[in-house]
Amino acid sequence: MPDISVVKNVLASQQVETPSWGYGNSGTRFKVFSQPGVPRTPFEKLEDAAKVHEFTGITPKVSLHIPWDRVEDYTALAKFAAERELKLGAINANVFQDDDYKLGSVCHPDPAVRRKALGHLLECVDIMDATGSSDLKLWFADGTNYPGQDDIRGRQDRLAEALNTVYERLGDDQRILLEYKFFEPAFYTTDVPDWGTAYAHCLKLGDKAQVVVDTGHHAPGTNIEFIVATLLREGKLGGFDFNSRFYADDDLMVGSADPFQLFRIMHEVAKNGGLDPATGVAFMLDQCHNIEAKIPAVIRSVMNVQEATAKALLVDSEALTAAQAEGDVLEANAVLMDAYNTDVRPLLAEVREELGLNPDPIAGYRSSGWAEHITETRADGQQAGWGA
Repeated sequence: MPDISVVKNVLASQQVETPSWGYGNSGTRFKVFSQPGVPRTPFEKLEDAAKVHEFTGITPKVSLHIPWDRVEDYTALAKFAAERELKLGAINANVFQDDDYKLGSVCHPDPAVRRKALGHLLECVDIMDATGSSDLKLWFADGTNYPGQDDIRGRQDRLAEALNTVYERLGDDQRILLEYKFFEPAFYTTDVPDWGTAYAHCLKLGDKAQVVVDTGHHAPGTNIEFIVATLLREGKLGGFDFNSRFYADDDLMVGSADPFQLFRIMHEVAKNGGLDPATGVAFMLDQCHNIEAKIPAVIRSVMNVQEATAKALLVDSEALTAAQAEGDVLEANAVLMDAYNTDVRPLLAEVREELGLNPDPIAGYRSSGWAEHITETRADGQQAGWGA
């Protein structure tokens, strides 16, 4: 059986990066719903992120999204974060909301549009330099809606050219995290539709390019844990964008739709060394909290990742290996199910208490008075959000 002290040490040192946009207003194609107390600036988003870290103890990094989090002085923003025991994490580019990008960004047939998109990506690297961020996360909405609309191979050539230019601009300790999505908003072809396409581009770019697995970006029934295991084997798993979906890319709280899938993913991560910080796998949330309260939703998501991780660490690897070697199908499955069916909440409560935290992060936050404070002090001004 696993050594509980080792399990607790891993859980205590785990880190989950939260998204700045998870603290702002969001919605569907039809409506963005506002809530009282929502941040108005990137600085206020960091204030809320600091509260999540205060009660979970494992969320010291915050991803930024440009231009949603654009400020005049990024060094000052990084300093503001540091004063709250936070660091600025991945810088997420946005080449999908301008009118110019109707037919694509770096894959667009018009060179002028491609130059504009590339300029934004290079601007994001500049922001990385100013904030101390090491990760540039790229997701492209590029694709086509109709057969014959554009040259499929030609678009891959344009994509490769842009990625190579950005790659050459990176510093020694910086990397590209390339995300994929099998459809939406394009309906016929998507230029980075799957892990294989992302992997092929990253392989050609070099060691500073890795693949990001967004758990909501797959067709129904896709075996995500197989993808995770393969990318770990190849040394090309850069990280996760954790969320859940029932149908398309819903960006629901991680673990809410299929907690067993999250456990299976974390099992592959744990047994293949992905929890070792040296592997560089970034565990990031990419969620939009449309109807639920923002900060509690982020806290709950972090707790869901912790629970899946704890269960994965409790898998009896020796028993599992023995059953697999003997071809004992039922016993091998039973070993996994025993770990999954374990109630790990008492274990995690112990870990939090040993870190000096409230054993129940949600209860700790609710009793802190922060929700009432931000509702009162942020009553005026324009709330942050991505608009729709």
